Amino acid sequence: MIRDPKDILQEYWGFSQFRGSQETIIEAILKNRDVLALLPTGGGKSLCYQIPGLAKEGICIVVSPLVALIQNQVDILKQKGIKAIALTGGIPFEEVNDLLDNCLYGKYKFLYLSPERLQQDLIKDRIQQMDVNLIAIDEAHCISQWGNDFRPAYLECSILRELLPGVPIIALTATATEQVALDIVENLKFLHPLTIKDSFARDNIAFKVIWEEDKRARLKTLCSQIGESSIVYVRSRRLAQETAAYLNQHKCSAAYFHGGISKKEKVEKLNLWLANKVRVMVATNAFGMGIDKPNVRLVVHYQIPDSLENYFQEAGRAGRDNKPAEAVLLTNKADEAQVRDQFLSVLPDIPFLKLLYNKLNNYFQIPFGEGNEVTFGLNFNLFCATYKLNPILTYNGLRILDQNSVIALSDNFSKSTSVRFIASKPDLFSYMEKYGAMAPIIQTVLRTYGGIFDYEIKINTLLISKKANCPEESILKIMDQLQKDGIIAYQTRDTDLEITFLVPREDEQTIHIFAKKVKAQQQVKINNVESMLAYIKNGALCRHRQLLGYFGESKVDCGKCDVCLQKTNIDDGVIGLIAQDIITLLSQKQRSSRELIQNLPYRENAILTVVQQLLEDERIEIGPKNQYKIR
Repeated sequence: MIRDPKDILQEYWGFSQFRGSQETIIEAILKNRDVLALLPTGGGKSLCYQIPGLAKEGICIVVSPLVALIQNQVDILKQKGIKAIALTGGIPFEEVNDLLDNCLYGKYKFLYLSPERLQQDLIKDRIQQMDVNLIAIDEAHCISQWGNDFRPAYLECSILRELLPGVPIIALTATATEQVALDIVENLKFLHPLTIKDSFARDNIAFKVIWEEDKRARLKTLCSQIGESSIVYVRSRRLAQETAAYLNQHKCSAAYFHGGISKKEKVEKLNLWLANKVRVMVATNAFGMGIDKPNVRLVVHYQIPDSLENYFQEAGRAGRDNKPAEAVLLTNKADEAQVRDQFLSVLPDIPFLKLLYNKLNNYFQIPFGEGNEVTFGLNFNLFCATYKLNPILTYNGLRILDQNSVIALSDNFSKSTSVRFIASKPDLFSYMEKYGAMAPIIQTVLRTYGGIFDYEIKINTLLISKKANCPEESILKIMDQLQKDGIIAYQTRDTDLEITFLVPREDEQTIHIFAKKVKAQQQVKINNVESMLAYIKNGALCRHRQLLGYFGESKVDCGKCDVCLQKTNIDDGVIGLIAQDIITLLSQKQRSSRELIQNLPYRENAILTVVQQLLEDERIEIGPKNQYKIR
């Protein structure tokens, strides 16, 4: 017997009506149709599989890419009294076995798991024994090699069609181009699917690109002006900490969030932000997915994202209550070089992959034609140092070899050594005088890493050992002692990789098999960055139109982005008043555009328009410190 979806919606979520295409999608699933649902961020994707999963007898299997997202969804369901299980990494075998027994006999309604779990025979065997009513593939763009977050493990999702041939599948995403959508349908082996695409338009969000040399100061101004919650996205853990500290120093309550903090800290910081006790969350892109906070009034990208897909999804976390919100990308001329360096210069090409594979085989002395199914431990830092390889390029290369089943790479690379000095400087100097043998090591660390008194900094122990001419093992022992003596806060994790060679050594022929595919995937990443930069530089076309056009939609100008506001006509009388006030301020002292905006009671775009006119009329000029002055 199938329950009425609207009754379930009212009982568990307290709503009487569905939004957008939710009802159409749910009805199709209940008729056992495969569905591809392309819905915007905040469009209620999870209800599209949760409600039919509850409406039918049996259990719904949900594949999702992020542990945090899985846990968040399971916690929400449990709070509603719905039985759900999360099968993530790091769970002992016995516990996995018990959880799967619960799915079989415990009347659970949802089993959430990562795509990597589908590679395990135990999981596949038990899934075949379950009474499965629906398969949901969340963040389905990860299955496409043309998607911005392609994950090879997602290709395993197609095994579910073979294991459960009569069960409908729903694939959901908020960031699919036409090519990605076609790839999803093909890879999941959909049978006569219903494709539903709601408009990605977010009419309540004003998308803006602000060019600013002093981005920190502008960020402070933006966050101070917003009375409700904000998110600031940065691209490194250290910058997240530094930016949050800067905002707090300027009386703007902020916390930081990234993948390097403990689970306990993540929960504490998230709860403070959700409860509006902290206004600004400064975060890497590890934050936000699956978190539905309606009153986010501002999302700032402090650095350029790697793709329009990621940018649009992250910016879309603003204004989920459909009230006015802003999505601001802060940038300057230096950012373009930085984004190219960060994302494009570390893409391994085919010659580098051949070199890397050759060095790996030589390092472990594997003869030609041998090496199949043999496993080795690899000290990553030492390997890179031995062959003078760029670590980031090398790690990306290992990932590609792993993705193409040349090697199997362990998940230990993310483990690292981090240090923060907690002793005061006078106490540290006294300590070095007392323990002179440690002084050279301490001095080497201090010279190599700035900010280590203020922040937890990742250190490279191999690099320190070379600089101090001391074995790496001795460095690690000294770090342990410094922690015991209360000089540093120190976390060390095994940085070794475990690599299993999956095919016999053939060197160039091994790489040649998938060379074309790698080139195509690398080109996707290059195209993503170029599309992102083109969006930033295009000051002639409405931002919202640009974004929707990228996803195949047409739209009239939004009237509120930076481009549209710049086009807004300003009354000649108002222009004269603004010009007079600007001249008055500059007659007192030189000022930057930010200072003019802060000191004048006019709209920002009007001030910048008049500044441009005054420059063209040669009434003012700009000095070497980016400050305007009267000519």
